[in-house]
Amino acid sequence: MENVNYQVAEIEISYRPKFKVAEQPKVTSSDMAFKILLRSWDAGRIELLEEFKVVLLSRQNRVLGVVDISRGGFSDVVTDPKVIFSIALKSCASSLIVSHNHPSGELRPSAADILLTSKLVSGGQILGITVHDHLIVSPYGYFSFKDEDMM
Repeated sequence: MENVNYQVAEIEISYRPKFKVAEQPKVTSSDMAFKILLRSWDAGRIELLEEFKVVLLSRQNRVLGVVDISRGGFSDVVTDPKVIFSIALKSCASSLIVSHNHPSGELRPSAADILLTSKLVSGGQILGITVHDHLIVSPYGYFSFKDEDMM
C-alpha cells in the first residue's frame, strides 16, 4: 500500500473589533433596528434596487455592524444563507436581524421572503445564532416578521 501524506489546513480564529462593543447601540425593538438599517441604505437606491442587509449583534444585542449581503434588480435579490452565516461566524455574532427592501414600497412579504426566513431561522438554530427578526424596509416604514408573529 502506498504511503499518502495529507495536508490539513490550519485556521486561526481571531476577532478584535476596532471599537468597544459596550458603546454600540443595543437593539431593543424592531423600530430601533429599522432606524439603524435605514441609516445604512443609500437613499437613491432604496426605491430602485432590491438589497439584502444583515445587522450583526453581540450576546447583549449590541450592534457589531451592518453588512451588505447582496444587491438585485427591481423585484428580487438572490440571498445565499451560507454567505450570511459565514459573515456572522467570522464576526463572532451571537444573533442577527436580516432585512431587505421592496422598491415597490409594498411591505407585505412574498412567499419567497417567508421561505427564506424559515431557512435562516433553521440554519441559525443549528449554528447557535439566533435570527431575531426579518424586516422588509422602505423609506416610509417597515414590516417585521417578529412583530407579526411570523417567526
